Amino acid sequence: MFQRYYLSMFGLIFLFVFLWGCPKRIEVPPVEKPPFVNPIVKLYDAFSSVESFQAKASIRIDTIREGEEMNFLLNGFLLYQRPDKLRLLGYHPLGMGLFDALLKDGEFFLLIPPQRKAYTGEISQFEDVIEKAGPIEISTGGDEGSRVPNRIRIVMVEKETTIELKLKNISIDPGLPEDSFQWEVPEGIEVRSLDRLLRRKGWR
Repeated sequence: MFQRYYLSMFGLIFLFVFLWGCPKRIEVPPVEKPPFVNPIVKLYDAFSSVESFQAKASIRIDTIREGEEMNFLLNGFLLYQRPDKLRLLGYHPLGMGLFDALLKDGEFFLLIPPQRKAYTGEISQFEDVIEKAGPIEISTGGDEGSRVPNRIRIVMVEKETTIELKLKNISIDPGLPEDSFQWEVPEGIEVRSLDRLLRRKGWR
């Protein structure tokens, strides 16, 4: 049961965080409220001074479930290519692959090897999910003179979840291989629609 929650948590996190990057129609806000600002824009802006980069990542996830504080530590690998391609792979400290999340060209892909499942869909289908996620705050920090941040903090306020990434061994404009943002389904993996995942978990 714990492992199932552990893996589902990653799916929830990356659905909410990466899908937030899609444009959505915004009605004119009330006068007393500031205009909507897409939080992922800040992250892309922080990376925009380079064409691409790759880095190892230490990932910490803190969340509250049924009043109990929980935290997860894992290793990762982050790839970026301007203007809007992101890929984050997560690994158990012992080396087992836990997830592969990819956002590119208006599509989202999520592979969860331990469950032998993958999910894919058009980002534009999930505006209501993004709205239900509530406020998402993204902040970045870096050492003086660094061209990209080496610390990223993502706070999902209503979900009481904080994700912190610390980047190391950052390689700027490394000439990424052509398949860096290509998504291939491993043998034996069942591919499902993101819509099916969201409906099953009651997120739609």
